[in-house]
Amino acid sequence: MDKPIIIFGAKGIAQPALEIFNSNEAVVYGFLEEDEKLHGSEINTVPVLGHPEDDGFLKLIGKKTEAFVAVDDAKYRKFIVELLNERRKVQPVNAIHSTAFISSDAAIGHGNFINARVTLGTGTEIGQHCILHTGAIIDHHVKVADYVQIGAGSIINSEVTIEEGAFIGSGATIVSGVTIGKNARIGAGSVVISSVGANETVFGNPAAKIK
Repeated sequence: MDKPIIIFGAKGIAQPALEIFNSNEAVVYGFLEEDEKLHGSEINTVPVLGHPEDDGFLKLIGKKTEAFVAVDDAKYRKFIVELLNERRKVQPVNAIHSTAFISSDAAIGHGNFINARVTLGTGTEIGQHCILHTGAIIDHHVKVADYVQIGAGSIINSEVTIEEGAFIGSGATIVSGVTIGKNARIGAGSVVISSVGANETVFGNPAAKIK
């Protein structure tokens, strides 16, 4: 990346995001974090500069720096993304670890966190502002909508559709052809053999709905 990056958030995936940018020899200018207790501290020598809504730092975005939103909570992540869209007319950049395997014909939107050893198969479509944790395998022709989070070591088999805001726990397996509905939650280690409706939570092997 030609411009240095400001990371929004200094908790959760923020430090792994810094590692991702370091793995690509990209320069991180600093972090912006709403928790004022962290202001003035450092993460691996990179300073926590101030608040995400501080105009003094926001005005740098797009002109002198790029932005990446490293926020685990989907609602707050969406708030920061909309803030950047409206006030700076920019989209966050992707954070893709240098060890991730991305098929040459996979399609990836803006602002995604793709950690070490993630695999994206041929024809896969990843939306915007998703979080794909270490070692997740996304097989061929999978469609992942915006603001989806997929846990470490999960296996998403071919032709799966994952709708907006869904959460897939670590080590889960989603069998081919299944649809995971909007804002659905899949428990860690679950094996999902049939489609899951919007806002449903499932867990187990085979995964069953939790009321």
